[in-house]
Amino acid sequence: MTASKFYALVMFPYPSGNLHMGHVRNYAIGDVVARYKRMRGFDVLHPIGWDSFGLPAENAAIRHKTHPAEWTAKCIERMTKQLKSLNLSYDWDRAVTTCNEDYYKWTQWLFLKFFEQKIAYRKEARVNWCPGCQTVLANEQVKEDRCWRCESKVEEKPLEQWFLKITDYAERLLQDIEKLSGWPEPVKIMQRNWIGKSEGVVIEFPILKHGESKLTVYTTRPDTLFGVTYMVLAPEHPLVDALTKGTEHEKAVKTFQEKVKHETMHEREKNLIKEGVFTGAYAINPANNEEIPIWISDYVLMEYGTGAVMAVPAHDQRDFEFAKTHNLPIKHAEPFTGEIGKQKVNYRLRDWLISRQRYWGAPIPIIYCEKCGIVPVPEKDLPVKLPKNVKLTGKGASPLAQVKEFVETKCPRCKAKARRETDTMDTFICSSWYFYRYCDAKNKKQAFAKDKVDKWLPVDQYIGGIEHAILHLLYSRFFAKFLYDQKLVPTDEPFTNLLTQGMVIKDGAKMSKSKGNVVDPDEIIKKYGADTARLFILFAAPPKKELEWSDKGVEGCYRFLNRVKRLVTESLEPANKLRGSNERGNRDVQSQVSEPNITKVLHQTIKGVTEDIERFSFNTAIAKLMTFVNVLYNSNTSIGNWKLEIGNLLLLLSPFAPQTADELWKKLGNKNSIHKEPWPAFDPELTRENEITIPVQVNGRLRDTIKVATEADKETILNAAKSTEKIKNFTTGKQIIKEIYVPNKLVNLVIK
Repeated sequence: MTASKFYALVMFPYPSGNLHMGHVRNYAIGDVVARYKRMRGFDVLHPIGWDSFGLPAENAAIRHKTHPAEWTAKCIERMTKQLKSLNLSYDWDRAVTTCNEDYYKWTQWLFLKFFEQKIAYRKEARVNWCPGCQTVLANEQVKEDRCWRCESKVEEKPLEQWFLKITDYAERLLQDIEKLSGWPEPVKIMQRNWIGKSEGVVIEFPILKHGESKLTVYTTRPDTLFGVTYMVLAPEHPLVDALTKGTEHEKAVKTFQEKVKHETMHEREKNLIKEGVFTGAYAINPANNEEIPIWISDYVLMEYGTGAVMAVPAHDQRDFEFAKTHNLPIKHAEPFTGEIGKQKVNYRLRDWLISRQRYWGAPIPIIYCEKCGIVPVPEKDLPVKLPKNVKLTGKGASPLAQVKEFVETKCPRCKAKARRETDTMDTFICSSWYFYRYCDAKNKKQAFAKDKVDKWLPVDQYIGGIEHAILHLLYSRFFAKFLYDQKLVPTDEPFTNLLTQGMVIKDGAKMSKSKGNVVDPDEIIKKYGADTARLFILFAAPPKKELEWSDKGVEGCYRFLNRVKRLVTESLEPANKLRGSNERGNRDVQSQVSEPNITKVLHQTIKGVTEDIERFSFNTAIAKLMTFVNVLYNSNTSIGNWKLEIGNLLLLLSPFAPQTADELWKKLGNKNSIHKEPWPAFDPELTRENEITIPVQVNGRLRDTIKVATEADKETILNAAKSTEKIKNFTTGKQIIKEIYVPNKLVNLVIK
């Protein structure tokens, strides 16, 4: 019988040169899942790779006067050693590196697929320009007017750029969020909000004295038409020049347009003072034929809706502020109930800008020919290789534009002289499909074979930071839907379950060099061992919560592992065959746990740890193992059962502390690795408690507790509750007027 598959995936790292504790947490969580699933009999895919293109490597290479390829290779070499030192059970034969030609060849191939289907296209647009990184940013990469990576203040400039038409998939991306039952709700909410669906009406307003010209607006409130007192156009709206040319308002309008050019979209949206200029033109309200003035203002954007707004200051805060500032009418009116305009759905989501004017990225496989126009590079000519002899300054246009032998080429169609595209692709393109390549990492003829992705996809468990909720996760979903439409992959959603782990913080703040609160994983591993690092990072907090670093907590985990080691090593020494070790020998014999009870605790521990791992409650699973170790130190069990109990402890410990567990497993006389052993089973009958503790209340206040057999009936429990000395002190001489019993929960005696 073929084993069920399980694809356990962690978000692959950027090779910065050093692992940080956030990495350790992510990868330790993923490794526990992978090891546990293997022991449960699953055929597990657990790969790792490197998201290795991008600005940091290029900037680092400029600073250190080296080549990005050399810098990246050294970083990968160092981080590979660090990952291996953590005893992570990756399939290293499947490792992918996105900056290698054998990977970005297929990134370019995927671009060509988008181009064939008219999803990839080129247009001039006002784009977000980061002066620090000297490249274009997608809207999603601008945070509060600043670059998501270097935090430089973002500017806007018009450029010819390449886009992917993600908006064609907006409705599917939105609707299919409902399928993602294994995703955290906050991530789904962020994606819904980013897609930003609204349902409204497109209405046309004729322009007075301008022939057939009309202003088209999109509104979600057509019922407010009677309250419209002015119109507002974005300063970039194509009708603005036609409305003002040769008029007394032309100069003021042009001055305002020039001013707005230096503001970003975010600045325009958040400006509290709504500035604007009257165009001198008027539109006709189709609901009542009133003439309404047409203004331009920075709070209206061409990127949203139609670039024109019908202003209803009595019903919209921005319109109200603008009307008050410019002394425009504010009119309360009866709701408009007539039919006007056409129904339309609108989305906040914009097409994905993928052009980058930097060197260290996958070249866009396009050629420009004066005769043939835009020509895709033939598949047989892939990859379009990055030239090695490039001068990197970090400033100006794409460095590739300065490499003559790269730029100058021949048209694949007419063989005339032509030039290559010199922009490279956004590195989020590389990370939007890497999980497919893992399934078939060595394939030289295809990005991935259909039967390989059919076997492994979708990813069963994806683990990474919530900071990727919009960028990476939305883009990956888009890629999956496109590839599914092309019949290349088996599902249109790539990740069945998603776990977003919390940050690792120290002294109340995220670890950073500037704050001086960084903990080096190498130092922890050197001092305490990899298993201590893993155990602490898993024990200190639930995976979804922030984890506060604690040196004492690390030492506590180190001591616990040493206790486990002593359980094994001391029990194997001839003098300790009856387990009279110093640590246990001074205990009162009467306090020792009997053999039947320790068997019960063992099965309860197996059950508890199994259930905790299944729900990612690793901290409570480890706590149960610590409790079981305490029980073993107090045990009074036979030597034969001792080995069985210790063996099961090590099996349960092995996903968390794999090296320690395997070494001790072999000390017990086992030849095979513990990681090839099956997960221990438990007997449900032995996990049940014989007794339960029930609180006893008098008039709703806790007065005592009783222990009763789990199978005891109501009458027995009530009699036991009324017969305790403490309860008698409250009920003697009183009348019990009501006896309340909540099964297995509490007894409440009402007296007067």
